[in-house]
Amino acid sequence: MTGRADVEQVMQAQRGSAEAMERLVADNSGLIWSVARRFFGRGVDGDDLYQLGCLGFIKAVRAFDPQYGTQFSTYAVPKISGEIRRFLRDDGSVKVSRGLKEQAYAVKNARDSLEQKLGREPLLSELCAATGLTREEIACAVSASNAAESLQQENGEGGLTLEAMLGDYSQEETLVERVTLREAIRALPDNERMAILLRYYRGLTQQAAAKILGVSQVQVSRLERRAIEKLRKGMEG
Repeated sequence: MTGRADVEQVMQAQRGSAEAMERLVADNSGLIWSVARRFFGRGVDGDDLYQLGCLGFIKAVRAFDPQYGTQFSTYAVPKISGEIRRFLRDDGSVKVSRGLKEQAYAVKNARDSLEQKLGREPLLSELCAATGLTREEIACAVSASNAAESLQQENGEGGLTLEAMLGDYSQEETLVERVTLREAIRALPDNERMAILLRYYRGLTQQAAAKILGVSQVQVSRLERRAIEKLRKGMEG
């Protein structure tokens, strides 16, 4: 892409063209990845670094002015790296540690083994007994390792998704929803986090989730409603 064509697309994107923004991100994917790779090995998944880089790139598109007298790509690079640096600085406390990954691996193995042995989804208490982990540790391990999946993951009743429950998202928000949603879910209390993971990550019905959590279906419904409200506020914020 020539510099002139790049600037023309930037201007179109600034005027609200979603197609121009999408084309810019696609055409500059290599540039975004090249910046993201500088931050590999710091405890954050490469795809998440790329999504953060996309957010920085989009911010650069919206703020760029040709009168700056510089190439757009030159202007975009510090915006991309700045967004990633900000995340690493401000959110370092939520990086997935090796120990947490090992716990998540143990939970997955225990779940698979118990499912084969019992012929059903294991109860949370059974997972605790099999792994030696507490409910809180299991909740943290599962939510940290699974990236909370996509907003398009359907639950077990009527194909509802978190996207439908939380509201519509713009193109920019879609690019970074993996990072944003994961952090919002991690901030939930353990019981609400487990309800969301079981319902929207595992795709279970409220009744099935209730059996695993050892609570009533009504309690699961309440946990889910509270969690959805908090996630909605977190994603809007």
